[in-house]
Amino acid sequence: MTPPTNSTTDAPRRANRLAGETSPYLLQHAHNPVDWFPWGDEAFSQARREDKPILLSVGYSACHWCHVMERESFENPEIAGAMNRLFVNVKVDREERPDVDAIYMAAVQALTGHGGWPMTVFLTPDGSPFYGGTYFPPDDRHGIPAFPRLMQAVADAYRHRRSDVEQGAAQLRRIYDVAGQAMRPSGTLETPLFEAAYRDLAQRYDPRHGGFGGAPKFPQTMALDFLLRYWRRTGTAHALEIAASSFRAMAQGGIYDQVGGGFARYAVDAQWLVPHFEKMLYDNALLLRLGAHLWQATQDPEVRRVVEETVAWVGREMTSPAGGFYASLDADSEGEEGRFYLWSEDELHDVLGAERAARAIAYYGVTKTGNFEGRNILYVPADAAVVAARERVSLEELREELTSIREALYAVRAQRVWPGRDEKILAGWNALMLRALADVARVMEHDQARELATASAEFLFHELVRGDRTFRVHKDGMTRINGMLEDHSALGLAALGMYELTFDPQWMRRAVALAHAAVEWFWDDDANAFFDTARDHETLITRPREITDNAIPSGNSLAVELLLRVAELTADADLRRRAVFVLETLAEPMRQYASAFGHLLGAAELAAFGAVEVAIAGHAESSDFQSLARETARHYLPTLVLAGGLADNGAPALLSGRTPRDGHATAYVCRGYACDEPVREPSALGSQLERAAGSPPPPA
Repeated sequence: MTPPTNSTTDAPRRANRLAGETSPYLLQHAHNPVDWFPWGDEAFSQARREDKPILLSVGYSACHWCHVMERESFENPEIAGAMNRLFVNVKVDREERPDVDAIYMAAVQALTGHGGWPMTVFLTPDGSPFYGGTYFPPDDRHGIPAFPRLMQAVADAYRHRRSDVEQGAAQLRRIYDVAGQAMRPSGTLETPLFEAAYRDLAQRYDPRHGGFGGAPKFPQTMALDFLLRYWRRTGTAHALEIAASSFRAMAQGGIYDQVGGGFARYAVDAQWLVPHFEKMLYDNALLLRLGAHLWQATQDPEVRRVVEETVAWVGREMTSPAGGFYASLDADSEGEEGRFYLWSEDELHDVLGAERAARAIAYYGVTKTGNFEGRNILYVPADAAVVAARERVSLEELREELTSIREALYAVRAQRVWPGRDEKILAGWNALMLRALADVARVMEHDQARELATASAEFLFHELVRGDRTFRVHKDGMTRINGMLEDHSALGLAALGMYELTFDPQWMRRAVALAHAAVEWFWDDDANAFFDTARDHETLITRPREITDNAIPSGNSLAVELLLRVAELTADADLRRRAVFVLETLAEPMRQYASAFGHLLGAAELAAFGAVEVAIAGHAESSDFQSLARETARHYLPTLVLAGGLADNGAPALLSGRTPRDGHATAYVCRGYACDEPVREPSALGSQLERAAGSPPPPA
């Protein structure tokens, strides 16, 4: 097949300053007639020297409207000339610099009430925002002012009404004051908090199509994960129904690539049919992990199929030769959004022949007129069992035929012009995928997931970790940009995932080191909170601190989970105390706005109701040890903290005093300060784990 390519393009124009960058998004703009600067002192020094405002443009490689604005404005010599004359122009890849993106997105949201990318912000030479928005067209359109007219108005205001601009910038900077305020507890981690969060999400559920709300519809994977956890602890069947039906609805929709595997960013409609075609590594990491847990909970073969297909997609299209994972696949190819993924009825006949085409047309909802701009997004309008009955074949026969159909369609699709691929390797996103793959490998005994996880773990800790510090980006052999709290904490949790998969103590030690380093470098005693950037990070107009879980878990919620899990393994009371304090400061926001705290709610459940502690004492390579480990992996235990091996000097505290009985590997299960009888038989262990899965309310 012809693989996807890096999404940079060459052009005959003279290169600008972005040509020296490694970000594919910045390199896409390296031959614009705009005199772009990368983010840094040089741009701000020039702005001060020339007394010009800064035009900050923020986007990312897979962003469709970023490409549109580039074609319409940044490639236009007249518009570019005005930009160069009136401003110092700075281009930022939001995926490389989430700190810069978060700071100025907050300003745009305060100014306009919404955000998104491309983001366009006008700054004073000291970095203070004073005006901004998202996409601006080259001419007045749908109530959006033309970009050239807007630029001229902003430049005129800066030149002739400077005091107004500076006053507006000073007022806007007040939105950052809250980040430095000392945090105080807002509630307690008790049962009513979780019940309120469940009710909030249940009320938002779309029972017809799955997921939450209407169009556009995002996966909201972390909220679904919380609901699955809630079901496991309380037995609330509706919580499981929401999580399982939503995952299946996405897997049957156009948001899931029915031919190649992997999920798109979101659906533009309410029924998951028409995706925004970009594929992001982080979405697929979160959905993979949710799928693995759903399979544990339900044993649904369709869930397992989707998980396995997505693992195969990651290995085939998103993995670098060294083992890291690429960031994204573009929404566009040949200048059209989604072109790569669409099919006509005639194409299916040409590729598959009459009989198989008829089966594919029936299963994937294909029509002569199409469902998207005259062509077809493949989706699954009815369950496989229903289609099998209609087609008068067995379910097994249909599934076998669908496998051959997907292989044939993939082979033909691979000859098309591929969407661009952003080949930078981001530590936090890679860590989310590594953790997901480690979970899939452990709970499904999935060989490819294990191989991908092992190679990724070795790569990440070799290239993106130096001692107890992480870096953000690796590209073209270069590692750069200090890691954010997100990178640091996600890598720590990924190391724990590798420890649970392999029981190799080096991964546990790495996780412990990163947990303590998170406190050392990202905790602020005055604010009583974690910040997204380390204390020795580049000075920005504010030190960003994101508390909500958005497209990915916040660094804050990842750090809290890491501290809690390491505390359970190592009996570290200080780490637990600090994590619980953070959770209590956000108890009231979690209760009121559950959808904004999906991951943090999962960490709060761990803190409130305690871990299911499982220690397997024995030689990790022995068959009896592996039998106990496999039995543990069969059970969905969202608060599982797992240790294994022998209680030597390098072992976690959870193994202390736990020894094999009568020469056989032995499992110790504890929950809520009480332990069951040590067992050697997998069946006995399974019974204990099922009893431990539920939990009484935490003590008042």
